[in-house]
Amino acid sequence: MEAPILPAPIWVSTSLALDKMVARLDGQSAVAVDTESNSLFAYQEQVCLIQFSIPGYDFLLDPLALPDLSLLAPVFADHDTQKVFHAAEYDIICLKRDYDFKFNNIFDTMQAVRILGRKEVGLGNVLEAEFGIQLEKRYQRANWGERPLSAAMLSYARLDTHYLLALRDRLSAELEERGLTALAREDFARLTQVSASNGENGPGSCWRIAGSRDLNARQCAVLQALLEYRDQQAQRFNLPHFKVLSNQILMDIASSCPQTADDLGQATKLSARQRDRHTNGLLRAVRLGMQSSPPPKPVNHRPNDQTLERMEILREWRKSTAKEWKVESDVILPRETLETIASSRVKNLKDLETIMGSQPFRFENFGPQILRAITEGKKP
Repeated sequence: MEAPILPAPIWVSTSLALDKMVARLDGQSAVAVDTESNSLFAYQEQVCLIQFSIPGYDFLLDPLALPDLSLLAPVFADHDTQKVFHAAEYDIICLKRDYDFKFNNIFDTMQAVRILGRKEVGLGNVLEAEFGIQLEKRYQRANWGERPLSAAMLSYARLDTHYLLALRDRLSAELEERGLTALAREDFARLTQVSASNGENGPGSCWRIAGSRDLNARQCAVLQALLEYRDQQAQRFNLPHFKVLSNQILMDIASSCPQTADDLGQATKLSARQRDRHTNGLLRAVRLGMQSSPPPKPVNHRPNDQTLERMEILREWRKSTAKEWKVESDVILPRETLETIASSRVKNLKDLETIMGSQPFRFENFGPQILRAITEGKKP
């Protein structure tokens, strides 16, 4: 069925409205949160909308109209008020990047359904399964930086948080019933510590392009010059990099180092608009790159053979255990933890507990199995 008709959300775009909203949020045991950004439409991505829901109220906050959001900092940092997200990692990264907020006490409904072993983890799928609610999907890739936002976009945005508290209640009860609350809390706590994105620009960015390590030194120098040219154009037109020129186009050009417009046309497929706008600039970048040295390769600390062997053993153990628990492998043991264990000299449970100190549920339930796997050196 379609989502029921709801009272209009409260639009928050003035300092007074922000004060009133924060007063409403103060003292709540839980607040549902979501964000919308403009990564597909701007050079520098930014948070363009923040949604909050509490019982009886849905708020849509306009960060583009409010120069100071510091009143929200205590809300996100509060240990007593639980912040409920669906797929929290990206929202937290964006909010840390733009506002340097700190986070405590979150509940991620997507991670909860993953821990419960469900295959369909998108918010629309989960809400339909739990409440019979069908969400509109066409605005997932909308330009949230435009103003004014349409009524349909506002409706879409408010529904991303409107049902989250009720969903949290159901999932929390199921986690408790199945003895998985402690496991979920470990993952929620880890999500509060994710780091803000550092972006993709700067010296050495060529080495982050897929396939760049197959290029020779001259081609890598050309690729770096091409990336710097694209970045300048992206800033100039306020567009994300991929809307200026794709990575594949730049790789094609770097591979052949064209010297003329005809050479450029043979090296890669450019649209008529791209040819008109970028031919001269791309050829200048190629010439500049051919006269430059490539940026030094990042140091690659390859794990030793013993570490690689332990990683493979742990991956096989994790995969086997995940099948028994009917969950994805990283629910059993996060990749970072697996790699840390594999690269450490674990001799006994005390060593392992030191590594897994922030994951007591996993240590208690899986510690002896992990130790046995790496000390006996056998795959399951």
